[in-house]
Amino acid sequence: MKQPWRNLALVLFVTAVLVGGLAGGHLLAVGSGELAPVREYTDLIEAAHAHYAVPEVTYRDLIYASIGGMLRSLDPHTSFLPPVAYDSMRERQQSSFYGLGIYVGTRNNRLTVISPIEGTPGYEKGIRAGDIIHLIDGEPTEEMSPNEAIRNLKGPKGTDVTVTLLRPGLDEPLVVTVTRAEIPQETVRHVHMVKPGVGYVLVNDFSRSTGDELERALASLREQGMERLVLDLRENGGGLLDQAIEVSDQFVPPGSTIVETRGRIDTSHQTYRSSGRHEPLGLPLVVLVNGGSASASEIVSGAIQDHDVGLVVGASTWGKGLVQTVYELSYGAGLALTTARYYTPSGRLIQRDYSSYWDYLTEYDANGSNGEDAPEEGFALPAPLEERPVFFTDLGREVFGGGGVTPDYVIEQDRPPAIIWRLQSRSGFHRFPFEAGDQEGVESTDWQVPDEYLERFWQWVVEEELVVAEELEEAREDPEVDRHARVRLRYEIFNTAFGLTEGYKAQAELDTQLARALELLDEAEDLLDRRLDLDGQGGSPVSGLVAQQ
Repeated sequence: MKQPWRNLALVLFVTAVLVGGLAGGHLLAVGSGELAPVREYTDLIEAAHAHYAVPEVTYRDLIYASIGGMLRSLDPHTSFLPPVAYDSMRERQQSSFYGLGIYVGTRNNRLTVISPIEGTPGYEKGIRAGDIIHLIDGEPTEEMSPNEAIRNLKGPKGTDVTVTLLRPGLDEPLVVTVTRAEIPQETVRHVHMVKPGVGYVLVNDFSRSTGDELERALASLREQGMERLVLDLRENGGGLLDQAIEVSDQFVPPGSTIVETRGRIDTSHQTYRSSGRHEPLGLPLVVLVNGGSASASEIVSGAIQDHDVGLVVGASTWGKGLVQTVYELSYGAGLALTTARYYTPSGRLIQRDYSSYWDYLTEYDANGSNGEDAPEEGFALPAPLEERPVFFTDLGREVFGGGGVTPDYVIEQDRPPAIIWRLQSRSGFHRFPFEAGDQEGVESTDWQVPDEYLERFWQWVVEEELVVAEELEEAREDPEVDRHARVRLRYEIFNTAFGLTEGYKAQAELDTQLARALELLDEAEDLLDRRLDLDGQGGSPVSGLVAQQ
């Protein structure tokens, strides 16, 4: 048994060398001297498999782990994707999948329909928000995670899946057979007027359809009388480069630079400009970002900021500016290999320092603050703003390099009271069971949580041992605790009664960053006027890359 696995490790190594060489246009020869470390590697694999104490490890586990360690030594984003992970990545990037068209989650420890998507097979079959999915094709769901349940609900187009539902108010289960169909994977999730004349768009990912989705969203908001816009990219971890360009193209001046990539080989040097296919928004714009905004989100927010067509508000972005090219390997896996870096139109390098791998994985204050929330000693703090390279927007405003996009206005999100944070982390609001009549009287979005409903919630929290009664009594001396609880409960009720967008709007009362963004729309209008004056005077947008040391 030893020799075949020794040969497998050797084959994997040689294959990796050949694939890497071919990807760069050169076939690399593996000489006998280069094979010596490979033999050492296979000896280590064999020794670990034969003698490791407990538990026993497989050759595949050892080899995959060693591949991960090797790639981690390059940068945090070069990674090996085993077949399951590679398939999952490709599915996320598609604009659709085949399934029922329902959002599901766990409520009161049961798999529950959060909301059906209008026009989908699940919606047409009468599946409702609040339905408990008891069985999927006869298999109980009590032990299934939401991800496992989703995998079971998805399947090939035209195939059937039978779900058994428990609906509050009905004595007998409902058995529904649904034929799977194509379900759009929407990345522009919430599109609405946040107040008269002010549109709001949340983009939570960049997949193959994001640019088209945004174009439709903006057209819809214009029809509703939009005169200003808040574009929310918070917690958007990025996605496809071409879609970041498509989205930016709808905001920046025609012909202007959106992003530039630079790498070791000539083909990685690319400048991407606005095509002019879209008429720029031309309305006052505020972009919301935070530490969860990365990659494609940083391309969009950086281009908008550098060209002075909108203000960036919130917390500094993650700082992920390494470009990965994904190579499909012959046995169904993938290699996401870093091949270039992103630069904004003014020349800023988006990528932050990753010399300490574990520090890089931990969120940090990219604004260079050393305040009360500063990390413990030994953590790699970013350089303060005054020590970072300075670049200039089209209008000459200062912006900062050194990783990530620093907002024009740094606004931290208010944290909820500790007891509310704990209940959220334990899904307390989501798990709170609805009772018959809870939604009676919820006829419009003007509805507020009555006192008796709030008290029943607090009683349930204690009964479920999520909070000790004495601690709850002390916490409720702070009026913010009840206020936050009412908003969170209203959010859950609205999700079921009116759909996910109304639920989302209900919790906006607690969103301090959004509130500040709305206040800054007047300043965004002044900025846009100055930008239009520049264009009218024959000024040209930044089109080249400033040298970055």
